[in-house]
Amino acid sequence: MATSADELREEVRRRYAESALAVADGSAGCGCGSGACCDDSTASAVSSEKFGEALYDVEQRDELPEAATLASLGCGNPTAVAELRQGEVVLDLGSGGGIDVILSAKRVGPTGTAYGLDMTDEMLALAQQNAHEACVTNVHFLKGVIEDIPLPANSVDVVISNCVINLSVDKPAVLTEMARVLKPGGRIGVSDVVAENRLSSEERAERGSYVGCIAGALSKGEYEVGLEAAGFEQVRVEFTRDVADGMHAAIVRAVKKTHRL
Repeated sequence: MATSADELREEVRRRYAESALAVADGSAGCGCGSGACCDDSTASAVSSEKFGEALYDVEQRDELPEAATLASLGCGNPTAVAELRQGEVVLDLGSGGGIDVILSAKRVGPTGTAYGLDMTDEMLALAQQNAHEACVTNVHFLKGVIEDIPLPANSVDVVISNCVINLSVDKPAVLTEMARVLKPGGRIGVSDVVAENRLSSEERAERGSYVGCIAGALSKGEYEVGLEAAGFEQVRVEFTRDVADGMHAAIVRAVKKTHRL
């Protein structure tokens, strides 16, 4: 059983790679798509109506290559809540097969830019192929980890993510990095798995195989405190769907402060 941070990250990377290869050879089923890991127990506990392509409406799916929707096993639709505007620079953390990057690129238009960050070569290759098939050119896919984003400070208008932060081995680092790359007044629109405050870390770990497979999830209170400590305000964490006892798919929104006290 993986215990160290490096081992946990490698397990996530391996599951992402397996999912990308499954899409490529037409055997896609349950895996780590654009976010949430799942195994056989997850498939029975969490229906496809709560995770994956079902979270995107027909109009959005029509804008995407089939492989992009097949690779999506996120827990939400961050592009629907991020309120993207023409000309903005958007960063998707854990971009997987590229579904949210492609949709973002279309929303921000030719004067905007959409970045996708992923640590898995197989997913990056799939995302590049999907972007090409979707005929979007204002996209850039970067290899790296979400705890150490390879972009300069104050360079992004919006950070989105789809059920990936819950997999991180160092969640405070992710929140700090989001604040670093965002411009003052920039915002986040994240879909993630979040625990109720009543659950202990041990209780969350017991549910991990259902909603994260690897590293578990922050509680609502931890998310709020962590974002505020990282330099965000107007923090909102809204539960949207139950995924296990005390665990929920959630929308997380916040705005980077324009100045630090």
